[in-house]
Amino acid sequence: MTNPTQDSPSQPSLRQRLLRTIVVIPVVLVAAAALVVGLALFQPWKLFVDEQVDEAFPAADSIASSAPAAPTAESDATTQPSGESPAAATEPVLLSSGSFISHEHATTGTAEIYQLPDGSRVLRIENLDTSNGPDLKVWLTDAPVIEGVDGWGVFDDGQYLDLGRLKGNQGSQNYTIPADADISQLTSLSIWCDRFDVSFGAVQLLPA
Repeated sequence: MTNPTQDSPSQPSLRQRLLRTIVVIPVVLVAAAALVVGLALFQPWKLFVDEQVDEAFPAADSIASSAPAAPTAESDATTQPSGESPAAATEPVLLSSGSFISHEHATTGTAEIYQLPDGSRVLRIENLDTSNGPDLKVWLTDAPVIEGVDGWGVFDDGQYLDLGRLKGNQGSQNYTIPADADISQLTSLSIWCDRFDVSFGAVQLLPA
C-alpha cells in the first residue's frame, strides 16, 4: 500500500524544488542587473528622442557691448583717423569652417570658428542633424577626418580639446573656446561618443 505522504515518482521532491529555486533566483538577479547596466550604458531610448537646440549667433551681444559710443563732432574730428571704418573693429572674424561627414551615424550640418569683437573665440555649429546618444561631446582635435569606418575612432589618438556636452543632436548651437587654448593645430571637429570611443560625425576645419 502506497504511503500518501510520499512524493509521487512523477513529481519533484520538496528538496528538488528548493534546489531549483536556489539556482533560479541568482540567475534572475544577474540577468536583471545585466539588463539595468546595459540600459544605463547604451541608453537605447535616445535613438528615438531628438534634442532640438536653436541658439542665436553669439556675436550680437559682443558687438553691442564692445561697440564704441557714438562720437561727438569734436571727438570725431580729433580722434577718428581718416579713411578708417568704425565698424571694422566690431565684426566677427571667421577663422575656419567646414561641413560634417557621417561616421557611425548619418550626420549633416556645418561648423565655423569665429573670433568675436571682444577677442573671444566661439565654435558655431549650424543645422546639425545627427543621432542622439549617450555621453556625446564636442571635440576639437588634431586628427585627420577620414571617411568610412577607418575614421570612426581616431579622434582620441592625439590632441583634443573637449568643449563640453553636445547641447542637442539637432539645430544650431555655440561653444566657447577657452581663452588660453591653442587651436592652431586643432583642425578637426568630432561629435564624439565618449562612452564608446566613437565619432558620430566630423568636420575638417579649413582656414578661412
